[in-house]
Amino acid sequence: MRTAGVVGGGPAGLIAAEVLATAGVAVTVYDRMPSVSRKLLLAGHGGLNITHSEDRDRMLPRYGRAADLLAPMVDAFTPADLRDWCAGLGEETFVGSSGRVFPRSFRATPLVRAWLTRLDGLGVTIEKRQRWTGWSGDALRFAGVVDGVEREVAHDVTLFALGGASWPRLGADGGWIPAFEARGVAVAPLRAANVGMRAAWSAPFAERFQGVPLKSVALTVRGQGRPAVRGDAMVTRTGIEGGPVYASGAAVRDALDADGRCVLEVDLRPDVPLDRLAQRLGRRRPKDSRSTWLQRSVGLDPVAIGLLREATGNAVPDDPAAVAALVKAVPVEITATMPIDKAISSAGGIRWSEVDDDLMLRAVPGTFVAGEMLDWEAPTGGYLLQASYSTGVWAARAMLRRLAG
Repeated sequence: MRTAGVVGGGPAGLIAAEVLATAGVAVTVYDRMPSVSRKLLLAGHGGLNITHSEDRDRMLPRYGRAADLLAPMVDAFTPADLRDWCAGLGEETFVGSSGRVFPRSFRATPLVRAWLTRLDGLGVTIEKRQRWTGWSGDALRFAGVVDGVEREVAHDVTLFALGGASWPRLGADGGWIPAFEARGVAVAPLRAANVGMRAAWSAPFAERFQGVPLKSVALTVRGQGRPAVRGDAMVTRTGIEGGPVYASGAAVRDALDADGRCVLEVDLRPDVPLDRLAQRLGRRRPKDSRSTWLQRSVGLDPVAIGLLREATGNAVPDDPAAVAALVKAVPVEITATMPIDKAISSAGGIRWSEVDDDLMLRAVPGTFVAGEMLDWEAPTGGYLLQASYSTGVWAARAMLRRLAG
């Protein structure tokens, strides 16, 4: 019987193991943690967002520079396929108000439990507490996490799905990079993605507004020429975070890389045109304080008014046109992203030039990669899991073709 080794027990690795085992391949999954799929289980604590209901033309651009590369893989295992797969495990899904897709149970535990039962029924062997340490010729080298015993194993085909570097306590720490680089595989540096940004708030602003959301804003990274991203952003003691901040991450990193600084422009009223804002602000009553004027005329809440004061050194202008322009683009200077161990995911990874169309390493024939090890990123909203599953299925099908050929 042909054998396959899968190194990494996250979604990409386990779905690949399922595809391979369903086709009759003897599969062994190796993971250094005491149990597999820990990141998926943790993600499900707040409600497992498994994928998104957007159509293809809206979904693919979410993957940025890697959109065209990932397109055939997402087409091969679509959001609809992923939802059907969940249903096959007894977990029907539903579409939330934002278009995100969740299991009916809203948790990851039932899904993972049913999945592991299925894999066991297919004969998949899962070897836990096994840390991959590199290659020995064509064989894989492992060391027992508990006993330190080293061994070598060989398979007909191998898949690596070791994740990025954003969850070190769950095993995703990027520790695989030196071994791959030693084998001649180029890796783009792993960097924080879907992470908060640092801003040098004044102490009074940070103390008063940390934990307060900026509701329904639109964010633009100055000078990057990218469309605005809308949603709710959260003020933190050290900066700003939330969905639209995460989605702006690549543009923020590009700006910081270019000249060491980045200005994030916050549109506090994205649905109101500039000229209409100026008209409303022009109706100021003589006795209105500045805060009352801003709240009454354009509906700004205290945190939005506080942000205007913060951006102007507490010198918000009185001219309606000037204030309207400020409301449409409040400048927030970003000094850095938060560290990668605070991130939801990571950017960077094995460069696409290092793999062929089947996701097989050019430098190591018969060895494939999937999931966050590859150089792509996506915002939160189900896109990360979707691409992880899709690349896992894609690589597994290519592995089957190699075994057959």
